[in-house]
Amino acid sequence: MARVLVAYGSKMGATAEIAEWIGQALREEGHQADVVAAADARDVREHDAVILGGALYARRWHKDARRFALRHAATLRALSVWLFSSGPLDGSAAEEDIPPTPNVARWCVRLEALGHATFGGRLAPDAAGFPASAMARTMAGDFRDRGQITAWAKAVGRELG
Repeated sequence: MARVLVAYGSKMGATAEIAEWIGQALREEGHQADVVAAADARDVREHDAVILGGALYARRWHKDARRFALRHAATLRALSVWLFSSGPLDGSAAEEDIPPTPNVARWCVRLEALGHATFGGRLAPDAAGFPASAMARTMAGDFRDRGQITAWAKAVGRELG
């Protein structure tokens, strides 16, 4: 059994929910999973592995995910690390593997990540603020595929042994 930290950067809660689904799948595989907002995660050294995810805004990870990666980079390179992104507001992430954005790809290399997955995002029809409210007029919906997310997390759990 591995102790896994699932840390996330989320603005509107959809990525936080993905992180919870990942944590639940890891527990079903027999691991201990601590799901924590990246801004609140302090010490990663007590974990065997880390899964770090962030919502994508303008093809960049949420600032809390980036700050977590920067703050803990040296420690993360000594652990087993996987990354995920959430964001496409269409069904593309469920239909095909979407490579990380250039910003996230640099983190994959820098943290020596063992893998990355891109999952669909969610945008509420009543989203507030610009540009979310403008995008919601034509792109609102929940494009997260819980089965895909769970399957990915269970595969990570099997890799952990």
